[in-house]
Amino acid sequence: MAYVASIEAPLCSEQFGSGTARRCRAATDGSLQWEAWGRRWWAFSGAFTAKPGGRDGGERVAPGTAVPPLSRLLAVFLPQGFPDSVSPDYLPYQLWDSVQAFASSLSGSLATHAVLLGIGVGNAKASVSAATATWLVKDSTGMLGRIIFAWWMGSKMDCNAKQWRLFADILNDVAMLLEIMAPIFPICFTMTICISNLAKCIVGVAGGATRAALTMHQARRNNMADVSAKDGSQETLVSLAGLLVSLLMLPLVSDCPSLSLGCFFFLTALHIYANYRAVRALVIETLNERRLWLVLKHFLQRGEVLGPASANQMEPLWTGFWPSLSLSLGVPLHRVTSSVFELQKLVEGHQEPYLLRWDQSQTIKDVQNKPTSGSCSEVVFWKLLGRSTGEQHEMKLERKG
Repeated sequence: MAYVASIEAPLCSEQFGSGTARRCRAATDGSLQWEAWGRRWWAFSGAFTAKPGGRDGGERVAPGTAVPPLSRLLAVFLPQGFPDSVSPDYLPYQLWDSVQAFASSLSGSLATHAVLLGIGVGNAKASVSAATATWLVKDSTGMLGRIIFAWWMGSKMDCNAKQWRLFADILNDVAMLLEIMAPIFPICFTMTICISNLAKCIVGVAGGATRAALTMHQARRNNMADVSAKDGSQETLVSLAGLLVSLLMLPLVSDCPSLSLGCFFFLTALHIYANYRAVRALVIETLNERRLWLVLKHFLQRGEVLGPASANQMEPLWTGFWPSLSLSLGVPLHRVTSSVFELQKLVEGHQEPYLLRWDQSQTIKDVQNKPTSGSCSEVVFWKLLGRSTGEQHEMKLERKG
């Protein structure tokens, strides 16, 4: 078809997010003619008229000029407005997260096969009552563990979402290993699967809590619900693919325990590697204790401020190997000072309705009437500053202005 763009100049153009822009021109009858999605005028064989009621911008594309199939497929699994509506690290994180979910689905199939074999599925001598009792004890143990772990560690997962995310996935691998090994030791079968289910319930709490924290980080247009829903769609698709592959894999490895165990270790290695790459791809702009300490240390040593990407790359990902601050709020005054001289030093020139004290035992003590986030942030900053410079001394902190 001949090139017809020179007949009239476009009146305007529109673009949604980072999608392809399309132009509009006036038709001979006074209506608006829109360029086809992703095409030039010379490739457009029939003009179509814009009509109200479309999903995006109130436009509806006429029949015969549909959105490309790939765009429709991506719209099912990616948040609306992608990539502008999510954080820059969304795509690499989700890709590696899909890889780990696929590997975990296959490993879970092997573990489930082992548990059912140990309970007695396929064994004529197995007791239904015994199998039911074992299953109930396993579930009860997991429920209690879920409640206790949520109470114990629930408040620590927001600021250390990456560390707890990696911890949860590694613990899930340990739980599945226990399930695979359980039939080998029939005497300890019930105890083994109870411990395994306890670990899986902890994984559920840690994984769900950190997923919520990461969703808050990824959503950039108040679209947490959309990001969370699309993440669920991606996980469902990957799990479905894992189930289909499992149907082909299990008949091949079920009769050979050594081959089954070898497949499990291979999938576990892939799972851990993909999880590491996923959490390492995250670039969280907010400061937690570890990132703040890295920023302060780097600034004091080199006089430069670390950017978010550098601080996240240097941040350790293994939880439990980092000395945390001991912060006590609402401490009675007699635990802060025991002499008139110390009390006078604390209140000298002090105008705020609280006292902050850092003692030689590396414990932050706070006596105050109205707790504020500013006072806590201040004392944490000075504590980390002291750790970065290696100072071990007692000081009084006063917030001014």
